[in-house]
Amino acid sequence: MMSRILRRALLLPLLAGLVAALPGTARADDKVVIGTDWRAEAEHGGIYQALARGIYKKYRLDVEIRQGGPNLNQAQLLAAGRYDFAVQSNSFEPLNFVKNGVPIVAVAAAFQKDPQVLIAHAGSGLDTLGKMKGKPILISAASRENFWQFLRVRYGFADEQIRPYTFNLAPFLADKNAIMQGYLTSEPYAIELATDEKPLTILLADQGYRSYGAMIAATQVTIEKKPDLVQRMVDATLLGWISYLNEDASAANALIKRDNPEMTDAIIAHAIAGMKQYGIVQSGDAQTLGVGAMTDARWQEFFAFTAEAGIYPKDLPYRKGYTLAFVNHKLGLAQ
Repeated sequence: MMSRILRRALLLPLLAGLVAALPGTARADDKVVIGTDWRAEAEHGGIYQALARGIYKKYRLDVEIRQGGPNLNQAQLLAAGRYDFAVQSNSFEPLNFVKNGVPIVAVAAAFQKDPQVLIAHAGSGLDTLGKMKGKPILISAASRENFWQFLRVRYGFADEQIRPYTFNLAPFLADKNAIMQGYLTSEPYAIELATDEKPLTILLADQGYRSYGAMIAATQVTIEKKPDLVQRMVDATLLGWISYLNEDASAANALIKRDNPEMTDAIIAHAIAGMKQYGIVQSGDAQTLGVGAMTDARWQEFFAFTAEAGIYPKDLPYRKGYTLAFVNHKLGLAQ
């Protein structure tokens, strides 16, 4: 017969599992680190809102936000296990990971529209992409490999137009005929403060540029071994975005300003207004599939343009760069 000691040794783990499964039983929150793609700003508002309003806590997540910056390589930190999740700025990043054999996967897209813009001075008449064709444009080195290719392939822009952009507004402000790249929620407002005039701003997403933005990414290992964790993180973060844009965001903004003292209430308010006005988060597929939506059709369309531009080989298995398993559940929509 089985000894009493052996029976007890076998029963204890079983009983512990049953107790843990009982309703109301306390469970430790999962510790999670998420890295953002830049210093704290309103463009990370949903993450900070989920933390500040206890949404992560509700989903049994103990989240630490680590802000990015110019000298941080979040892909390395994510792949090395220093981060559990990271924010990806645009749709090129997942495709770059596929191309280079890096097992990092986009699991949700908070931004249906990439906030990338081209900016010209008020009164310059440069209010369409057609009028900007052939004109000098201040473009960063990194941008030459992403949205500039869209402008080249779809609108006939030429590399001869490129002038170096170092994220300094001075050259633009000194030249009334200048055109520069920017972020909808950032540079246009800084220019307005400096000139007392609203610059002409063209949102590339409204001109056919189909990149997602503010995507949540995880490693393939995390997706395979901890799908419940990924789902909770995705849902809580996206609910944070809905709350940030539609409810009181003051607590989240306080955390943003704590992490990045360069942020002011005025800058944050302008960014929030821009995200709402242009439907950065709540537009397109998000209106029918829920915030954070992604679709195979849109990824295919984006990849087709990149292959046409010669950025990636046409046989690249681009679908490895994203998964739809954790989105399109109509999160935030009235049922």
